Amino acid sequence: MTSRNALERRLREEAMALGADYFGLADLSPAQALVREQGEQMMAQFPRAVSIGVVMPFAIVDLLPRHMDKAVAMAYRSHGYDTLNRRLDEIASRLSSTLQREGYRSFPVRASQVTDEERLYGLFSHKLAAHLAGLGWIGKSCLLVTPEVGPRVRWASVLTDAPLTAGQPLAERCGECEECVDACPAHAFTGRNFQPGEPREARFDVFKCREYFDWHEGRMKASACGMCVYVCPYGRKWLSSHLA
Repeated sequence: MTSRNALERRLREEAMALGADYFGLADLSPAQALVREQGEQMMAQFPRAVSIGVVMPFAIVDLLPRHMDKAVAMAYRSHGYDTLNRRLDEIASRLSSTLQREGYRSFPVRASQVTDEERLYGLFSHKLAAHLAGLGWIGKSCLLVTPEVGPRVRWASVLTDAPLTAGQPLAERCGECEECVDACPAHAFTGRNFQPGEPREARFDVFKCREYFDWHEGRMKASACGMCVYVCPYGRKWLSSHLA
């Protein structure tokens, strides 16, 4: 069996070679209650997660104030969601196979997945894994905000029983900023900071968000919004610094 350090290095190198921009390792034990609530024992049996992220194309994200334009909505849906999700799923599958060949159990979780239509939950929170891996913090938008590019990242996860060395979660850095709250056309955010153990509903009305997407889908035949992604100063700061 490969040593722990060698396995971690191999996983990182494989992820990056396959197109990941972010890679981290998370200890899920601080979030066991939430993991179990969403995915029951099927997810809660795994103590670790590999978190992988792919940065969205900024040229498309920066068009999102025009998301009522069908061409913009279709471009964002295709290259901000669908194409990146396929890449993430492929990376997660490959990393899962690597872990399995090393003798560990592993479960690749799809990048985009709603398995509970009544509560609009997936099997597992990719944002939570990325936060616990030290890749960012969960903002007032309920998105994972990275220090480098803000929330302009799509995520996937591989759950495993491999004894991987976990990163350290980052403290939130949103402060008094409420740009995502103010920009949301569905008025879905309350402006509260993320608190472990607090229900999602304290921060985010997911049904208002879904209603807006459904309305947009019916009107444009291509659902998109992403204003919370677009307005975050951490993503726009990167753009400003690289265009200066």
